[in-house]
Amino acid sequence: MAVMIPDKHYFKIGEVSTLLDLKPYVLRYWETEFDILNPTKAKSRHRLYRRKDVELLLEIKRLLHGEGYTIEGARKKLKQGEADDHRTREKPDHRRELVQIRDELVSLRDLIS
Repeated sequence: MAVMIPDKHYFKIGEVSTLLDLKPYVLRYWETEFDILNPTKAKSRHRLYRRKDVELLLEIKRLLHGEGYTIEGARKKLKQGEADDHRTREKPDHRRELVQIRDELVSLRDLIS
């Protein structure tokens, strides 16, 4: 069953706990086990989870509870996904475009000459 995350910027731990159907202590424990999970703290020292934190928690829950990964296995899987994200964000190969621009410049130079 898909969880509908409300359209807001920050969530208190109680809200996230209810959304994910997990106890707050589980969320706090996962923070110690997953370095990439790092909610901000309000001046009142309460945890404030961003939307991306809630999405990450959903993924962690899916890996641990849904697919049966261990904490270590889920950590590795998330790091692998992070590496995959970085690879897809690499700059695209612009050689074809550069060759086309060069050819057009050469044609312009020949016209001017």
